[in-house]
Amino acid sequence: MLKFTQIDAQSPDKRDAKLRAQDFREIYADFIRVKAEEQSSRCSQCGVPFCQSGCPLQNNIPDWLQLSAEGRLEDAYRLSAQTNSMPEICGRICPQDRLCEGACVIEKSGHGAVTIGAIEKTLTDNAWENGWVEPIKPAVERGLSVGIIGAGPAGLAAAEALREQGWQVVVYDRHDRAGGLLMYGIPNFKLDKVIVQRRIDRLIKGGVKFVLNTNVGTDISFADLQNTHAAILLATGVYKSRALQVPGCGSNGVVEALPYLVQSNRRGLGDKVDAPTAAGKHVVVIGGGDTAMDCVRTAIRQDAKSVTCLYRRDQTNMPGSASETKNAMDEGVAFNWLAAPQAIHNKDGQVSLVRAVRMRLGLPGRSGRQAVSPIKGSEFDLGADMVIQALGFTPEDMSQICADMTLTRHGTVKAHPTRFETNIPGVYAAGDIVRGASLVVWAIREGRDAAQAMHAYLLNQTAQIAAE
Repeated sequence: MLKFTQIDAQSPDKRDAKLRAQDFREIYADFIRVKAEEQSSRCSQCGVPFCQSGCPLQNNIPDWLQLSAEGRLEDAYRLSAQTNSMPEICGRICPQDRLCEGACVIEKSGHGAVTIGAIEKTLTDNAWENGWVEPIKPAVERGLSVGIIGAGPAGLAAAEALREQGWQVVVYDRHDRAGGLLMYGIPNFKLDKVIVQRRIDRLIKGGVKFVLNTNVGTDISFADLQNTHAAILLATGVYKSRALQVPGCGSNGVVEALPYLVQSNRRGLGDKVDAPTAAGKHVVVIGGGDTAMDCVRTAIRQDAKSVTCLYRRDQTNMPGSASETKNAMDEGVAFNWLAAPQAIHNKDGQVSLVRAVRMRLGLPGRSGRQAVSPIKGSEFDLGADMVIQALGFTPEDMSQICADMTLTRHGTVKAHPTRFETNIPGVYAAGDIVRGASLVVWAIREGRDAAQAMHAYLLNQTAQIAAE
């Protein structure tokens, strides 16, 4: 260990930008075993590991880095899996530059962070290849069942944790495949769907049941679920797109980010999709988060004539991952910083250009972010055949699922911050539907924590039944 002064930080090789922009394959190569061990040996083994505190899952990062450096890869994997239901997924899609690697002490000292995410991914991929990822085998089968609404990361993490305790778990989801945003929202070049599907298959083999193509509140009532299950977890995520509020935003060719990404992922999964792509079009994506980066990079791969990201702040203030922005730049995306849409013009109903205005950064507001204001007389036009709105997400109307659920003023479900209980006895909530649009790693954390609280509740219910 402590070799950070002798060995430079190194990330896995990326495929050539021009070549990778022509397909949807993942862009990063795997570390070979010797390279994972070498990079792990750079860890300084801090007495207070800030990388661990920077991780929402509180992963035991220094410990499994040391095991990796010693060549004990199976032990390293097993330790990482103790706190993370999906290490190989987090290793691929977490913004490590803002979390564990951003908090790395040797990064702060100027030596470059330990490449934690790449090592985590390599460890778990290696574990799958060697058969170290074991099936779920509860030590005891318990009679009570749990219903989970939503098969995204929070729901899947909770399903695994509850099934490991022996409870009977049924997951309901509106889509025809489980996985939520992991399956349909995140492009293949960041997360190959084979990686997601093998996690789902492991749950199915372990006894978790999935009821798909089912909208709770329409196809089945919430009351029916309450009658069927001893406890329910709401893990629906947030899917309602924030709408662009400018004249002309209803023109043909103005689309929302999530449906655009879902359609692209469905094509990658072999589904027949009757929806336009970005092929041959001048595409403008409005927004600066990770979803916007997914859209611009997808449009490049769909052979758009040009792709421009329009964002009202500068690059430093982008909310998305810096590495994703760099990848987009390398692949040919143009960025128009400090610019906001004013109107969308159309020709015969079809979008033809975006009228934008230059913005000026001001003082930080109550949120801590710098305010922006338009610069008078700085308007300009961008030609566009397709405009993609990537402005973030808000909750859908939860009263369609359960009218008695207490919500916050933001429309999210109000739940206890540590026990995840809602106002309805036996009903819990976790993930984005509680905290608002956030990271996959936070959804996994809250799914696991909610499962722990539900386990205690179910044990109490079992005791009451036995006493009757």
